[in-house]
Amino acid sequence: MNYSNRKMLFIAVLSGLVLWANPLMAQQYKLDIDKPDFDDLLSPSVAGNTAVKKFKPKEWLEVEVKFKIESSDKNETYADRVTVRWYVAAKVNEGGTNKARVLEKEVNYVNVPVGEDVYVSVYLSPSAVKRISGSDNAAKSVVEGVGGEILVNGSQPVNGFFTTLAKAKGKWWDDMARYNKIPLLNKNQTPFKFLWWDRYAEIEESR
Repeated sequence: MNYSNRKMLFIAVLSGLVLWANPLMAQQYKLDIDKPDFDDLLSPSVAGNTAVKKFKPKEWLEVEVKFKIESSDKNETYADRVTVRWYVAAKVNEGGTNKARVLEKEVNYVNVPVGEDVYVSVYLSPSAVKRISGSDNAAKSVVEGVGGEILVNGSQPVNGFFTTLAKAKGKWWDDMARYNKIPLLNKNQTPFKFLWWDRYAEIEESR
């Protein structure tokens, strides 16, 4: 192959690499994530045009994270999809002994604004709280740690990792046993679905 042909081949390969890289460069993201917060919430009493039923509200556990997306594309105002992988370490009673086990859930969100504070959350139901703790009013006490990862449009952003534990511990959930008997729930799977609507990212519903 002579010099002219080698030069043309080099230019063609270089051009291909540039065309391949440009879409990736346009999808570079950085996240500003707050430390996860968890709280106990009583089941809401929702009034409606139906018979009034008496009940004593029980405690749900809510785990919440606030984050903000920054995009290298200044014209990008919304992310099509944000995926949050949740990991909650809970004290689970197995054979009379309390052991730390990880509950996990993946939730997809759509139409997520860029450059604005956004909240996402997961929940443990009152029955799940009682099964883990043995009490109706012990939601906060069942949690040992909360962590997770966030993907934006399928890519791993800068700082896309959150935890209540020291970040030096890394992704501690990778080294812990899973517990699949109790589900984590997204907000739309709870009676809080229609509450505080504008505060939370829009959950992608399965079709």
